[in-house]
Amino acid sequence: MRKLMYGIAGLALLAGTPAMADEPAQGEASLSPATPEILPLRERAKMHDEWLAERLDTVVPELMRENGIDMWVLVAREYMEDPVVSTMLNATSLRARRRTILVFYDPGEGQPLERLTVSRYDLGDFFKSAWVPEDGDDQWERFGELVAELNPEKIAVNVSSVNAFADGLTSSQYTDLYKSLDPKYQQRVVSGFDLAIGWLETRIPAEMDYYDDIVRTAHSIIGEAFSSKVITPGETTTDDVVWWTRQKISDLGLDPWFHTSVHIFREGEDDELMGDAVIEKGDLLWIDFGIVYMGLNTDTQHLGYVLKDGETDAPEGLKAGLRASNGVQDALTSSFKVGLSGNEVLALAREKAIAAGLVPSIYSHPIGYHGHGAGSSIGFWDDQGPTDKGEYLIRPNTAWSIELYAEKAVPEWGGQKITFRTEEDAFFDGDTVTYIDGRQTRLHLIGGED
Repeated sequence: MRKLMYGIAGLALLAGTPAMADEPAQGEASLSPATPEILPLRERAKMHDEWLAERLDTVVPELMRENGIDMWVLVAREYMEDPVVSTMLNATSLRARRRTILVFYDPGEGQPLERLTVSRYDLGDFFKSAWVPEDGDDQWERFGELVAELNPEKIAVNVSSVNAFADGLTSSQYTDLYKSLDPKYQQRVVSGFDLAIGWLETRIPAEMDYYDDIVRTAHSIIGEAFSSKVITPGETTTDDVVWWTRQKISDLGLDPWFHTSVHIFREGEDDELMGDAVIEKGDLLWIDFGIVYMGLNTDTQHLGYVLKDGETDAPEGLKAGLRASNGVQDALTSSFKVGLSGNEVLALAREKAIAAGLVPSIYSHPIGYHGHGAGSSIGFWDDQGPTDKGEYLIRPNTAWSIELYAEKAVPEWGGQKITFRTEEDAFFDGDTVTYIDGRQTRLHLIGGED
């Protein structure tokens, strides 16, 4: 298995890419990598529980102590899952059972956290049951007793009007939880926003050791989709390619997290073509594609060119457009800094890109347990200014989809302006942004010998 070399530069940037003075070179993604071995379900379950054990032992205590919280309570009901609870269940507990109440308690003085569930059964080896229904208490009564026994100073719950990931406690469950508490403990209830977001956005080393295989799997599917194995100019439609990717994901035993998009940019066409549009020679193709594997998501946008008869490469104007998009990537990744907000990173990146003569639009987001993951937003395609969702501060050990475009005129197409949209998954270690499996710096070429 390949290990990530965080902060170590990859290959030099292609000639002609606008350079950013403080940006290290980044590795190039293979356009047609072999698909890594997909683990059998039993091995995936073993790895899942190993990761969960490490995360519960390290991430939760650090977050609770950083935020001065000595009790964190999470509540979910079957088929009404809290997005945090669903990531804390062991591999054979696929969802909340009836009502699942998880309790983290920090006894202080450097002692290990206690992990309890006010439920009839333990949750694997991770949460010990603290409720015996046959003793006579109902579930909420027992929860109230447990809180009184532990006497926490701050009780964090997942309620937030700002972010859905920290808002997993439904109104009725909050009401019942609150009523179960003695009045003095009711006054100690606070938002668990920073805990919920921090838990979801933080990636541990074991996850990152495998994330490159996950992203490479996505790259391999795109590489095959954008090849003559799948595309026959004059016959294949964009929907044919879309459904080929969906079938390929299923055949590998994986899942998508959104429906694939494939569009055509065509010389002389003002609008992008999609759906039953037939792919022709000379088309520029764009794909937006994501998979879920080992509970982690990918999100990738690549560009491909369908060679005309006699061509061995794409027109220079199209290659220059991809280089311009790489330049916007450089402007963004060189602007990451712990403690800056997403809005501040956006402003810095746009300033650098525009100074380099680029026409950027940046709309990047965290990725991990969710495709559009927990953490700060860095712009939106329809809003390049500061937003409420961009106020959250950037933290280390987080994964990101570097999603953006550079608009550029293509001389060979009569100066037609194209938005060269790219997206690659990356990791921020607190100092450097590194692409998890490299980034696209060359167009996929369809036709010829591929």
